[in-house]
Amino acid sequence: GNLYCCIPGRTVDGHDLAADVVTAGARSLLVERWVDVAVTQVRVPSTRVAVAPVAAAFFGHPSRRLTIAGVTGTNGKTTTTHLLGAVLRTAGRRTAVVGTLSGQRTTPEAPVLQGQLASFLDDGYEAVAMEVSSQALDQHRADAIDFAVAVWTNLTRDHLDYHHDLESYFEAKARLFEAARCRLAVVNGDDEWGRALIQRLEVPFTTYELSQVEDIDMGPAGAAFTWRGQRVTLAVAGTHNVSNALAAATAAYALGVDEQVIAEGLSAAPAIPGRWERIDEGQPFTVVVDYAHTPDGLVHVLGAARTVAAPGAGRVVVVFGCGGDRDRTKRPEMARVATELADVAILTSDNPRHEDPRAILDETAAGAASADRLEVEIDRDRAIGHAIAAARPGDVVVVSGKGHETGQIIGDEVLPFDDREVVRRHLASALGTAR
Repeated sequence: GNLYCCIPGRTVDGHDLAADVVTAGARSLLVERWVDVAVTQVRVPSTRVAVAPVAAAFFGHPSRRLTIAGVTGTNGKTTTTHLLGAVLRTAGRRTAVVGTLSGQRTTPEAPVLQGQLASFLDDGYEAVAMEVSSQALDQHRADAIDFAVAVWTNLTRDHLDYHHDLESYFEAKARLFEAARCRLAVVNGDDEWGRALIQRLEVPFTTYELSQVEDIDMGPAGAAFTWRGQRVTLAVAGTHNVSNALAAATAAYALGVDEQVIAEGLSAAPAIPGRWERIDEGQPFTVVVDYAHTPDGLVHVLGAARTVAAPGAGRVVVVFGCGGDRDRTKRPEMARVATELADVAILTSDNPRHEDPRAILDETAAGAASADRLEVEIDRDRAIGHAIAAARPGDVVVVSGKGHETGQIIGDEVLPFDDREVVRRHLASALGTAR
């Protein structure tokens, strides 16, 4: 009873595999062109477009019986969905979170995603907070999902290896807010692309802005602020994470959650792996591991680090890199941001994939605003060690780029590597030497 969908990909055309999958047990095919195999074939203009509605029908359209919030944006998707999930659970709604931390892809392929939604229903879940990537929208993975609310966090330079320019990137993300897909939009009014999105919306919308909060306090352990008369404490620092919390709060309020419950949920939300994740082994300085891997993401995390460094004497030290087989145009910009906003910037390897790591570092280093502030160490383990060794009391060390990831991608191999564990090892060594 298996249906095989023949999807033309970038390197392999699924139609060429039809005979093999029929031999393996497929009983029917979804095709764009007839293939010479004696099974039932359903021909459509685009199999990529057809997969999602077919999968939704197969699983009984689970999104129609769930409250689903979709979150898109260059940065903040993971934090926003996890905060929203915490709020909805505090409100008594059993809520699942789908995204970067839950699977191989931020947004799974349509059959996997629809199957997950059906499983959530079977397990008694009422709501889902899910990250929706631009690639998923472009590839129709999130089609045939009924979004109760769609959230826009921001749009900055990233994924231009795929979308080629910011306008195409914007158009891909904007698809989440089409009237046939979502019932309500929640948009970041502080983001210029968010304001552009508002001008074209055909669904009801509400906005959130940093001006809606008061009394913001920052510290190494996180942030605190007042929203609608409610005091909120977060386990993550930085004004960008206050903005993410506002996105979650505004979406939850639109879904009928009381303001006090929202504040309680945000305050109860646990730390999110790889998002301003503090590593504390008793050292006299702050160390955080963060997923920031775009110029804008690095701006925000280094800005947060500056606010919690000891006044006057505390420095910001950053370890950063750029991934291979990804947008090359952002590499010099990453070095410019690191050397402008940190006192010590250590450039290292970060998932080089199929590129020469040294060539990636050379392209990145070319954008440094100050050669005096830039150190290049290709070995990521040693680079982290150098940052820990360089830290003084009151400093903040940011290890950016990989966050929650537990592997370093080199060629086709994924070698074990967890920034957090490497940091702990170097801290233990440094503290042992000090004692």
